[in-house]
Amino acid sequence: MKVINARNVSEALILGLQSLEVDGVVRDSRNGPVTLFPGSVTTHYTNPEERVLFFPERDANPYFHFMESLWMLSGRRDVAWVSQFAGSIANYTDDGVNFHGAYGYRWRNHFAITEYEQSGAMHLPDIERRFVLDQLETIVVLLKKNPDDRRVVLQMWDPIVDLGMDGKDFPCNLICTFRINPYGKLDMYVFNRSNDMIWGAYGANAVHFSVLQEVIAAWVGVPMGSYEQISTNFHAYHNTLEKHGHVSKNLVGDDPYSTGEVSASPIVNGPIEEWFQDLEMFMTQGAVMGFRDKFFKKTVVPMWQSWQAWKDKENPNRIEVATTLANGIAAQDWKLACVEWLARRA
Repeated sequence: MKVINARNVSEALILGLQSLEVDGVVRDSRNGPVTLFPGSVTTHYTNPEERVLFFPERDANPYFHFMESLWMLSGRRDVAWVSQFAGSIANYTDDGVNFHGAYGYRWRNHFAITEYEQSGAMHLPDIERRFVLDQLETIVVLLKKNPDDRRVVLQMWDPIVDLGMDGKDFPCNLICTFRINPYGKLDMYVFNRSNDMIWGAYGANAVHFSVLQEVIAAWVGVPMGSYEQISTNFHAYHNTLEKHGHVSKNLVGDDPYSTGEVSASPIVNGPIEEWFQDLEMFMTQGAVMGFRDKFFKKTVVPMWQSWQAWKDKENPNRIEVATTLANGIAAQDWKLACVEWLARRA
Protein backbone atom coordinates (compact mmCIF):
# COMPACT_ATOMS: atom_id res chain seq x y z
CA MET A 1 0.00 0.00 0.00
CA LYS A 2 1.19 3.50 -0.85
CA VAL A 3 0.16 6.61 1.13
CA ILE A 4 0.50 9.97 -0.58
CA ASN A 5 0.29 12.83 1.91
CA ALA A 6 -0.42 16.07 0.07
CA ARG A 7 -1.52 19.56 0.90
CA ASN A 8 -3.73 19.75 -2.18
CA VAL A 9 -4.44 18.22 -5.57
CA SER A 10 -1.50 19.97 -7.28
CA GLU A 11 0.97 18.45 -4.84
CA ALA A 12 -0.79 15.08 -5.03
CA LEU A 13 -0.42 14.94 -8.83
CA ILE A 14 3.35 15.45 -8.64
CA LEU A 15 3.78 12.91 -5.84
CA GLY A 16 1.53 10.45 -7.66
CA LEU A 17 3.54 10.73 -10.86
CA GLN A 18 6.74 10.20 -8.89
CA SER A 19 5.33 7.10 -7.20
CA LEU A 20 4.05 5.64 -10.44
CA GLU A 21 7.39 6.23 -12.14
CA VAL A 22 9.26 4.38 -9.38
CA ASP A 23 6.84 1.56 -8.52
CA GLY A 24 4.43 1.29 -11.46
CA VAL A 25 4.10 -1.82 -13.61
CA VAL A 26 2.92 -1.92 -17.23
CA ARG A 27 -0.34 -3.75 -17.88
CA ASP A 28 -2.90 -4.04 -20.65
CA SER A 29 -6.44 -2.74 -20.32
CA ARG A 30 -9.54 -2.53 -22.48
CA ASN A 31 -8.51 1.06 -23.31
CA GLY A 32 -4.86 0.41 -24.06
CA PRO A 33 -1.66 0.00 -22.02
CA VAL A 34 -1.48 1.49 -18.54
CA THR A 35 1.09 1.93 -15.83
CA LEU A 36 -0.47 0.48 -12.69
CA PHE A 37 0.54 0.81 -9.06
CA PRO A 38 0.90 -2.77 -7.77
CA GLY A 39 -1.03 -2.15 -4.53
CA SER A 40 -3.66 0.25 -3.27
CA VAL A 41 -2.95 3.97 -3.06
CA THR A 42 -4.34 6.26 -0.38
CA THR A 43 -4.18 9.98 -1.07
CA HIS A 44 -4.53 12.10 2.06
CA TYR A 45 -5.41 15.75 1.48
CA THR A 46 -4.83 18.10 4.41
CA ASN A 47 -6.33 21.09 2.53
CA PRO A 48 -9.03 19.55 0.34
CA GLU A 49 -10.64 22.94 -0.31
CA GLU A 50 -7.56 23.72 -2.46
CA ARG A 51 -9.14 21.69 -5.22
CA VAL A 52 -8.13 23.54 -8.40
CA LEU A 53 -5.30 22.09 -10.49
CA PHE A 54 -3.08 24.70 -12.18
CA PHE A 55 -0.39 22.87 -14.16
CA PRO A 56 -0.63 23.97 -17.81
CA GLU A 57 0.70 20.60 -19.03
CA ARG A 58 -2.37 18.92 -17.58
CA ASP A 59 -4.67 21.59 -19.08
CA ALA A 60 -7.58 20.70 -16.78
CA ASN A 61 -10.85 22.34 -17.82
CA PRO A 62 -11.93 24.33 -14.72
CA TYR A 63 -15.38 25.10 -16.13
CA PHE A 64 -16.19 21.42 -16.54
CA HIS A 65 -14.90 20.36 -13.12
CA PHE A 66 -16.72 23.20 -11.40
CA MET A 67 -20.06 22.82 -13.14
CA GLU A 68 -20.01 19.03 -12.88
CA SER A 69 -19.81 19.41 -9.09
CA LEU A 70 -22.97 21.51 -9.03
CA TRP A 71 -24.71 19.08 -11.39
CA MET A 72 -23.87 16.25 -8.99
CA LEU A 73 -25.08 18.05 -5.89
CA SER A 74 -28.39 18.75 -7.62
CA GLY A 75 -28.89 14.99 -7.91
CA ARG A 76 -29.12 14.88 -11.70
CA ARG A 77 -27.99 12.29 -14.24
CA ASP A 78 -28.93 13.87 -17.59
CA VAL A 79 -26.27 14.05 -20.28
CA ALA A 80 -27.55 17.29 -21.83
CA TRP A 81 -26.72 19.69 -19.01
CA VAL A 82 -23.22 18.56 -18.09
CA SER A 83 -22.13 17.86 -21.67
CA GLN A 84 -22.34 21.62 -22.35
CA PHE A 85 -18.90 21.79 -20.74
CA ALA A 86 -17.35 18.61 -22.18
CA GLY A 87 -19.13 17.20 -25.19
CA SER A 88 -17.07 14.00 -25.27
CA ILE A 89 -18.55 12.90 -21.95
CA ALA A 90 -21.62 11.70 -23.87
CA ASN A 91 -19.44 8.91 -25.31
CA TYR A 92 -19.45 7.28 -21.88
CA THR A 93 -23.21 6.74 -21.75
CA ASP A 94 -25.20 3.83 -23.09
CA ASP A 95 -28.16 5.78 -24.44
CA GLY A 96 -26.85 9.37 -24.75
CA VAL A 97 -29.66 10.61 -22.52
CA ASN A 98 -28.85 9.64 -18.92
CA PHE A 99 -25.77 8.39 -17.12
CA HIS A 100 -26.32 5.01 -15.53
CA GLY A 101 -23.78 5.53 -12.73
CA ALA A 102 -24.07 9.29 -12.12
CA TYR A 103 -22.77 9.97 -8.62
CA GLY A 104 -25.12 12.80 -7.78
CA TYR A 105 -28.17 10.83 -8.84
CA ARG A 106 -26.97 7.91 -6.72
CA TRP A 107 -26.47 10.28 -3.79
CA ARG A 108 -29.93 11.80 -3.91
CA ASN A 109 -32.40 9.93 -6.12
CA HIS A 110 -31.36 6.39 -7.08
CA PHE A 111 -32.11 4.49 -3.90
CA ALA A 112 -35.67 4.26 -2.63
CA ILE A 113 -37.83 2.65 0.03
CA THR A 114 -40.99 0.95 -1.13
CA GLU A 115 -43.92 0.49 1.24
CA TYR A 116 -47.13 -1.41 0.61
CA GLU A 117 -50.55 -0.79 2.12
CA GLN A 118 -53.59 -2.96 1.71
CA SER A 119 -56.14 -1.31 -0.54
CA GLY A 120 -59.03 -2.29 1.70
CA ALA A 121 -61.16 -3.51 -1.17
CA MET A 122 -61.59 -7.04 -2.47
CA HIS A 123 -59.80 -8.05 -5.66
CA LEU A 124 -57.68 -4.87 -5.70
CA PRO A 125 -53.88 -4.94 -5.41
CA ASP A 126 -52.04 -3.39 -2.51
CA ILE A 127 -51.15 0.29 -2.83
CA GLU A 128 -47.46 0.86 -3.48
CA ARG A 129 -45.68 3.96 -2.24
CA ARG A 130 -42.08 4.72 -3.21
CA PHE A 131 -40.04 7.09 -1.06
CA VAL A 132 -36.78 8.32 -2.60
CA LEU A 133 -33.87 8.19 -0.16
CA ASP A 134 -31.83 11.40 -0.23
CA GLN A 135 -28.64 10.03 1.28
CA LEU A 136 -27.09 13.48 1.76
CA GLU A 137 -29.97 14.76 3.84
CA THR A 138 -30.01 11.55 5.87
CA ILE A 139 -26.27 11.78 6.53
CA VAL A 140 -26.64 15.32 7.83
CA VAL A 141 -29.48 14.29 10.16
CA LEU A 142 -27.39 11.42 11.53
CA LEU A 143 -24.30 13.54 12.17
CA LYS A 144 -26.30 16.29 13.84
CA LYS A 145 -28.03 13.75 16.04
CA ASN A 146 -24.84 11.90 16.97
CA PRO A 147 -21.46 13.44 16.06
CA ASP A 148 -19.80 10.13 17.04
CA ASP A 149 -21.88 8.05 14.63
CA ARG A 150 -19.70 5.50 12.80
CA ARG A 151 -22.39 4.23 10.42
CA VAL A 152 -22.52 7.27 8.16
CA VAL A 153 -22.01 5.72 4.73
CA LEU A 154 -22.83 7.25 1.35
CA GLN A 155 -23.47 4.50 -1.20
CA MET A 156 -22.82 4.74 -4.93
CA TRP A 157 -22.49 1.10 -6.04
CA ASP A 158 -25.75 -0.80 -6.42
CA PRO A 159 -25.19 -4.55 -6.95
CA ILE A 160 -28.71 -4.98 -8.32
CA VAL A 161 -28.00 -2.84 -11.38
CA ASP A 162 -24.18 -2.85 -11.48
CA LEU A 163 -22.70 -6.20 -10.48
CA GLY A 164 -22.03 -8.39 -13.51
CA MET A 165 -23.89 -6.08 -15.90
CA ASP A 166 -22.72 -4.85 -19.30
CA GLY A 167 -22.40 -1.18 -20.20
CA LYS A 168 -20.07 1.79 -20.40
CA ASP A 169 -20.95 3.65 -17.24
CA PHE A 170 -20.53 2.13 -13.79
CA PRO A 171 -19.41 3.95 -10.65
CA CYS A 172 -15.67 3.87 -10.04
CA ASN A 173 -16.08 5.50 -6.63
CA LEU A 174 -18.11 3.07 -4.56
CA ILE A 175 -18.79 4.58 -1.15
CA CYS A 176 -17.92 7.54 1.04
CA THR A 177 -17.81 7.47 4.79
CA PHE A 178 -17.98 10.57 6.98
CA ARG A 179 -17.01 11.22 10.54
CA ILE A 180 -16.63 14.21 12.82
CA ASN A 181 -13.09 13.81 14.09
CA PRO A 182 -11.96 14.45 17.70
CA TYR A 183 -11.22 18.07 16.77
CA GLY A 184 -14.77 18.74 15.63
CA LYS A 185 -14.06 18.71 11.87
CA LEU A 186 -15.70 16.63 9.15
CA ASP A 187 -13.39 14.02 7.64
CA MET A 188 -14.33 12.16 4.47
CA TYR A 189 -13.07 8.84 3.09
CA VAL A 190 -13.76 7.80 -0.52
CA PHE A 191 -13.25 4.20 -1.68
CA ASN A 192 -12.53 3.63 -5.36
CA ARG A 193 -12.39 0.36 -7.32
CA SER A 194 -10.41 1.66 -10.34
CA ASN A 195 -8.82 5.10 -10.42
CA ASP A 196 -7.35 6.88 -13.42
CA MET A 197 -4.75 9.03 -11.69
CA ILE A 198 -4.75 11.94 -14.13
CA TRP A 199 -8.38 12.26 -15.24
CA GLY A 200 -10.01 10.80 -12.13
CA ALA A 201 -8.13 10.92 -8.83
CA TYR A 202 -6.21 14.16 -9.44
CA GLY A 203 -8.71 15.65 -11.83
CA ALA A 204 -12.46 15.38 -11.41
CA ASN A 205 -12.51 13.40 -8.13
CA ALA A 206 -10.45 15.97 -6.22
CA VAL A 207 -12.95 18.65 -7.19
CA HIS A 208 -16.36 17.10 -6.89
CA PHE A 209 -15.74 15.06 -3.75
CA SER A 210 -14.13 17.95 -1.90
CA VAL A 211 -17.07 20.14 -2.92
CA LEU A 212 -19.39 17.46 -1.54
CA GLN A 213 -17.39 17.40 1.69
CA GLU A 214 -17.50 21.17 2.08
CA VAL A 215 -21.26 21.35 1.51
CA ILE A 216 -21.94 18.49 3.94
CA ALA A 217 -19.70 20.16 6.56
CA ALA A 218 -21.55 23.46 6.18
CA TRP A 219 -24.89 21.65 6.32
CA VAL A 220 -23.89 19.92 9.56
CA GLY A 221 -22.38 23.12 10.91
CA VAL A 222 -18.73 22.03 11.38
CA PRO A 223 -15.45 22.91 9.61
CA MET A 224 -13.92 20.73 6.91
CA GLY A 225 -11.32 18.22 8.00
CA SER A 226 -9.18 16.00 5.80
CA TYR A 227 -10.14 14.00 2.72
CA GLU A 228 -8.74 10.57 1.94
CA GLN A 229 -9.22 8.69 -1.32
CA ILE A 230 -8.45 4.98 -1.13
CA SER A 231 -7.83 3.70 -4.66
CA THR A 232 -7.39 0.19 -5.95
CA ASN A 233 -6.20 -0.27 -9.53
CA PHE A 234 -4.53 3.15 -9.40
CA HIS A 235 -3.26 3.75 -12.92
CA ALA A 236 -2.48 6.12 -15.78
CA TYR A 237 -3.02 5.39 -19.46
CA HIS A 238 0.10 5.71 -21.58
CA ASN A 239 -1.57 7.94 -24.17
CA THR A 240 -2.72 10.26 -21.37
CA LEU A 241 0.73 10.35 -19.83
CA GLU A 242 2.20 11.30 -23.19
CA LYS A 243 -0.23 14.19 -23.65
CA HIS A 244 -0.86 15.43 -20.13
CA GLY A 245 1.59 13.80 -17.74
CA HIS A 246 4.68 15.91 -18.39
CA VAL A 247 4.50 17.85 -15.13
CA SER A 248 7.85 18.71 -13.58
CA LYS A 249 8.55 16.46 -10.61
CA ASN A 250 10.32 19.32 -8.81
CA LEU A 251 7.37 21.68 -8.43
CA VAL A 252 6.04 20.54 -5.06
CA GLY A 253 5.03 23.64 -3.15
CA ASP A 254 5.08 25.90 -6.23
CA ASP A 255 1.34 25.90 -6.91
CA PRO A 256 -0.57 29.21 -6.42
CA TYR A 257 -2.11 28.03 -3.14
CA SER A 258 1.25 27.18 -1.57
CA THR A 259 2.88 30.40 -2.75
CA GLY A 260 -0.04 32.52 -1.48
CA GLU A 261 -1.06 33.80 -4.90
CA VAL A 262 -4.62 32.51 -4.41
CA SER A 263 -6.76 31.12 -1.62
CA ALA A 264 -9.93 29.07 -1.58
CA SER A 265 -13.25 30.83 -1.00
CA PRO A 266 -16.11 29.31 1.01
CA ILE A 267 -18.81 27.65 -1.06
CA VAL A 268 -21.60 28.13 1.49
CA ASN A 269 -21.93 31.61 3.00
CA GLY A 270 -25.42 31.63 4.50
CA PRO A 271 -28.31 29.32 5.39
CA ILE A 272 -27.93 25.98 3.66
CA GLU A 273 -31.61 25.99 2.69
CA GLU A 274 -31.05 29.16 0.66
CA TRP A 275 -27.93 27.63 -0.89
CA PHE A 276 -29.83 24.64 -2.21
CA GLN A 277 -32.62 26.91 -3.45
CA ASP A 278 -29.99 28.90 -5.35
CA LEU A 279 -28.57 25.67 -6.72
CA GLU A 280 -31.96 24.56 -8.03
CA MET A 281 -32.59 27.98 -9.57
CA PHE A 282 -29.22 27.95 -11.30
CA MET A 283 -29.62 24.42 -12.63
CA THR A 284 -33.06 25.15 -14.08
CA GLN A 285 -32.77 28.83 -15.09
CA GLY A 286 -29.09 29.61 -15.50
CA ALA A 287 -27.53 32.98 -14.65
CA VAL A 288 -30.64 34.86 -13.57
CA MET A 289 -31.23 37.53 -10.95
CA GLY A 290 -32.25 36.67 -7.40
CA PHE A 291 -29.46 34.49 -6.01
CA ARG A 292 -28.87 35.02 -2.30
CA ASP A 293 -25.61 33.23 -1.51
CA LYS A 294 -22.62 35.22 -2.76
CA PHE A 295 -21.06 32.00 -4.07
CA PHE A 296 -23.75 31.92 -6.76
CA LYS A 297 -23.87 35.68 -7.32
CA LYS A 298 -20.14 36.32 -7.51
CA THR A 299 -18.57 33.03 -8.63
CA VAL A 300 -21.12 30.78 -10.33
CA VAL A 301 -22.81 33.47 -12.43
CA PRO A 302 -19.67 35.12 -13.90
CA MET A 303 -18.15 31.70 -14.51
CA TRP A 304 -21.26 30.60 -16.39
CA GLN A 305 -21.28 33.84 -18.39
CA SER A 306 -17.59 33.45 -19.23
CA TRP A 307 -18.20 29.93 -20.52
CA GLN A 308 -21.14 31.05 -22.64
CA ALA A 309 -18.95 33.77 -24.16
CA TRP A 310 -16.23 31.24 -24.94
CA LYS A 311 -18.79 28.98 -26.65
CA ASP A 312 -20.00 31.80 -28.89
CA LYS A 313 -17.96 30.77 -31.93
CA GLU A 314 -19.56 33.42 -34.12
CA ASN A 315 -17.87 36.14 -32.07
CA PRO A 316 -14.28 36.69 -33.28
CA ASN A 317 -13.46 38.28 -29.92
CA ARG A 318 -14.92 35.48 -27.84
CA ILE A 319 -11.70 34.74 -25.92
CA GLU A 320 -11.29 38.39 -24.94
CA VAL A 321 -14.93 38.63 -23.83
CA ALA A 322 -14.74 35.34 -21.95
CA THR A 323 -11.52 36.44 -20.24
CA THR A 324 -13.04 39.77 -19.17
CA LEU A 325 -15.97 37.93 -17.62
CA ALA A 326 -13.65 35.37 -15.99
CA ASN A 327 -11.77 38.21 -14.35
CA GLY A 328 -15.04 39.05 -12.59
CA ILE A 329 -15.11 35.70 -10.76
CA ALA A 330 -14.80 36.37 -7.03
CA ALA A 331 -13.14 33.07 -6.09
CA GLN A 332 -9.43 33.69 -6.66
CA ASP A 333 -8.53 30.10 -7.50
CA TRP A 334 -11.30 29.53 -10.04
CA LYS A 335 -10.69 32.95 -11.59
CA LEU A 336 -7.00 32.22 -12.15
CA ALA A 337 -7.72 28.74 -13.51
CA CYS A 338 -10.30 30.05 -16.00
CA VAL A 339 -8.11 32.95 -17.16
CA GLU A 340 -5.13 30.64 -17.67
CA TRP A 341 -7.23 28.02 -19.47
CA LEU A 342 -8.56 30.65 -21.87
CA ALA A 343 -5.09 32.11 -22.42
CA ARG A 344 -3.82 28.72 -23.53
CA ARG A 345 -6.50 28.76 -26.23
CA ALA A 346 -5.55 32.21 -27.46
